[in-house]
Amino acid sequence: MRFIWGKLCTFALGGVMLIATSVVVLPVSSAMAQVRALPDFTDLVEQVGPSVVNIRTMEKVNVAQGGSGQLDPDMLDFFRRFGLPIPNVPNNPRQIPRGHGQPQPQPQDDEQPRGVGSGFILTSDGMIMTNAHVVEGADEVLVTLTDKREFKAKIIGTDKRSDVAVVKIEATGLPAVKVGDVSRLKVGEWVMAIGSPFGLENTVTAGIVSAKQRDTGDYLPFIQTDVAINPGNSGGPLINMRGEVVGINSQIYSRSGGSMGISFAIPMDEAVHVSEQLRANGHVTRGRIGVQIDQVTKEVAESIGLGKPRGALVRAVEKGAPAEKAGVEAGDIIIKFDGKVVEKSSDLPRMVGSTKPGTKSTLTVFRRGSAKDLSVVIAEIESEKAVVKAADKSSKPKQTSAAQALGLMVSDLTDAVKKDLGVKGGVQVDGAADAAARAGLREGDVILSAANMSVNNVAEFEALLSKYDKSKPLNVLFRRGEWAQYTVIRPNR
Repeated sequence: MRFIWGKLCTFALGGVMLIATSVVVLPVSSAMAQVRALPDFTDLVEQVGPSVVNIRTMEKVNVAQGGSGQLDPDMLDFFRRFGLPIPNVPNNPRQIPRGHGQPQPQPQDDEQPRGVGSGFILTSDGMIMTNAHVVEGADEVLVTLTDKREFKAKIIGTDKRSDVAVVKIEATGLPAVKVGDVSRLKVGEWVMAIGSPFGLENTVTAGIVSAKQRDTGDYLPFIQTDVAINPGNSGGPLINMRGEVVGINSQIYSRSGGSMGISFAIPMDEAVHVSEQLRANGHVTRGRIGVQIDQVTKEVAESIGLGKPRGALVRAVEKGAPAEKAGVEAGDIIIKFDGKVVEKSSDLPRMVGSTKPGTKSTLTVFRRGSAKDLSVVIAEIESEKAVVKAADKSSKPKQTSAAQALGLMVSDLTDAVKKDLGVKGGVQVDGAADAAARAGLREGDVILSAANMSVNNVAEFEALLSKYDKSKPLNVLFRRGEWAQYTVIRPNR
């Protein structure tokens, strides 16, 4: 296609006004080229569509025989059609007079629809992948293929942390999906989803990758897209333009319950790793080292000489855990795990979690201005330990001039407090005002170090402060209950 641009020119000749027309042929614009290059998803739907399944779950509910406590048939059909939980409508006591020799209704178990989701065929012999929350709590799982065949599925295993589940149906020769390389996925790339939003089977939606490695506070980093995802899409595949599955549609950000253009998918490489363990063992084994961590702020990173914010700040070390045995201390910043850089705090649990328990690994920690390698043996993840006891406040406050200048009243720690907190030394904050209060310090905190120097007692703390430049901000590592964290005390202005 070409655009024809007409240009009119006027000029005078012998008193007669003449009009000449020149014609310019323009090439196809880049905008039109982009329009013509818009993706066609029809081949992908034909290719991947047969591998996508509808998943319905049933649960047993205790209902009374007889009575008229049933939904209207049309309303019941509505809930079933869209895979919505059916409300348990109680019998009207006025319609069943009690006494007068009439038998009372006896309870019985009845299966009712619990919810609807999606999934996709992982292997030709009937292994199907979906979300853990789709099948969680279900007494029966029903899988419907695109050819309308329906099977009862067995739950092979679920993993709540990653929200991945594997179920099995007894069938062979099924069309399995192709798994894509998530590392090749680029922001801005076209992707497509197939699922059963609101029970509407084999619904196709498309969009682009909005972001990768999106941290939402869950165990895995998500792929963010603007593909329309709604309730019922959960567990369905996210597909690239090569017809490969790169993610499992899992979550949406919504204020209304419907799609708002922000959806999240579990990266397929992580999901496959989980599914392999589920298929082999029925559960997932993850590693742990026993630390409570937090992010490193820009202010803290600059004040302790770390430079840019990176790593995971250790706020507490679990007693008897691998980290304690390795020599990790509260206030350390873990900047590498087995040589891999820890860019942000959420990276560490993923790195450690994917390491086989019993493995000997190396932690690189930043402590008081320098990096140090520690050897740690990875343990198997388990339930969280009890909270460490709070500090004993029985010691008497000891006021010091240098500390007072910062608004602090401090005292030495008792041996009992040191033992409870698992620390070798420090000073207890008995009062905080002015600059110290503005920095967030308060009574009961235990200061472990200042200006990247360990503090064992009040005398050392006073000596350190007396030599420190009073015009400069002072970084302080302190313990509050089981947590350790940094703060910066800025001098009074």
